[in-house]
Amino acid sequence: MSSSSVALVVFALALVFATLSHQCHGGEVPLQVGYYRGKCPLADVEAIVGGVVKAWYKRDPTIPAALLRMQFHDCFVNLFSFNFFFLVFKGCDASILLDGSSSEKTSVPNLSVRGYEIIDAAKSAVETICPGEVSCADIIVMATRDAVALGGGGWYIVQTGRRDGTVSLAKNVDLPSPSISVSDSIKAFAKKGLDATDMVYLLGGHTVGITHCSFILDRLYNFQNTGKPDPTMDSSLLAALRQRCPQNASVDSSVNLDQNPLSSMTVDNSYYRKIAMNKGILKIDQELALDPLSNSTVSAIANGFDFSTKFGQAMIKLGGVDVLTGKQGEIRSSCRAINKPSK
Repeated sequence: MSSSSVALVVFALALVFATLSHQCHGGEVPLQVGYYRGKCPLADVEAIVGGVVKAWYKRDPTIPAALLRMQFHDCFVNLFSFNFFFLVFKGCDASILLDGSSSEKTSVPNLSVRGYEIIDAAKSAVETICPGEVSCADIIVMATRDAVALGGGGWYIVQTGRRDGTVSLAKNVDLPSPSISVSDSIKAFAKKGLDATDMVYLLGGHTVGITHCSFILDRLYNFQNTGKPDPTMDSSLLAALRQRCPQNASVDSSVNLDQNPLSSMTVDNSYYRKIAMNKGILKIDQELALDPLSNSTVSAIANGFDFSTKFGQAMIKLGGVDVLTGKQGEIRSSCRAINKPSK
């Protein structure tokens, strides 16, 4: 057998093992509720993180959007490495927090991610009481849950026990484009073990998000190079957005993704009601309400009363994507840098 054939066989086997590993959240020890009980006997780790988030929320009520985006971006990473014929995928491992000239922070989609100082503050608080035990990856998940609850969403019970990754490269960022089709978006989420329903709920994070005019100018003026606006956009919304986003503006203004001014900072199902009225801002937002692959789910959420519960369930599932557990990874001393090897 030629060397190239051997390499192909090894790669195929690695894919099989990686799929099994992917389904087990990437580690030999599963995540669990209450992981830190007993490890920090004098401290309630989740309460400490929650206290930090609450203090920040009082000063800045936009942090639910910031932390939801941070968790999503942290989990959507393609990282492949061979380890004894295993092709290991790593996802929610706090790699987005690492500083560096070519780290994930430097990738174009992540340049506008914010909230790092909140994670730093929470890490500092838990390290004071429970040093060397609490991962930055878990802090992201806990802090996001707390921010969602403060922003009007439901409280969900998070699983913990993640460890922090030691690699962060901009080239590994694997985020779906805001102009992606629904079918391609379903495929992108499926690569992370998330189904189409999970996708629709997780994109509901846009209920508290914003975008900038530069991302939607094509929909307003030259959709798919037609020289005309996107015909699926509500005419009154089109007129309002053209005022806010002139073609040759010198300032890239922001636009709420939930066009209900009374709930644009509340984690609720208003976003779905608006996209069902053809008032979606990003192309993928509007497509969710129009595409047969997702429109029935959008309609059910828009007209239902259980968004908070199911959104929380989707967030729990997102938080389990390709995590490091057990002896994998490390517990960082600082969320911005990997631990220095001991001499």
